[in-house]
Amino acid sequence: MSTDPGVWIAAFLTMCILSFLYRDNPFYRFAEHLFIGVSAAYWAVYYYYNILQPNLIDPMFVQGQLLLIIPLALGVMMLTRLFPKVGWMSRWPLAFIVGTYAGYNLIIYLQSDALDQVTATLVSLVQVEAWQTLFQHPSFVNFLYAIGVPVVIMGVITGIIYFFFSKEHKGVFGGLAKIGIWFLMVAFGASFGYTVMARISLLIGRVYFLLHNWLQLI
Repeated sequence: MSTDPGVWIAAFLTMCILSFLYRDNPFYRFAEHLFIGVSAAYWAVYYYYNILQPNLIDPMFVQGQLLLIIPLALGVMMLTRLFPKVGWMSRWPLAFIVGTYAGYNLIIYLQSDALDQVTATLVSLVQVEAWQTLFQHPSFVNFLYAIGVPVVIMGVITGIIYFFFSKEHKGVFGGLAKIGIWFLMVAFGASFGYTVMARISLLIGRVYFLLHNWLQLI
């Protein structure tokens, strides 16, 4: 077994977290609270030295940029939420943050999640290289690659039709909407599967740490 105290502490905390697989217990709560506390302290120090100090404290008190007192006042007003009697003051900075964030990200998401996606779909619509490759070199892989373009286009169109609620989903329109549901289910299932794979990889990493670094069995 390892003789490194740090490895033993990490192994103990790992076992505490994994004990939740049995049921909730004091060991799990201890590790959970410790993790949250350390994370909060780490990010508090990080934000102070990397965001607050270079963007607010130094420019205002060292360089004399007095206009920065406005964001300082808004930040202090955010903390009034901790006091019920003056908690209403926190609504003003929250409204400013939400409005600014929504307006700023509207352009970003419009470009990345709308225009770029439409452009990619239209480019795929006129892409004929896949079919040329299939006719020149017939194979199952090339066949899947070739039909992938019309399948994606069908999924985009039927998915949009499903979210079009101004017309009742009946007849041909309703059939296309049902096809869109299947595409959405496949997309959500793939996303969920990817999330599960990521969590399993984390579990494998911790089990390998216990067996290799701590117990040194492998």
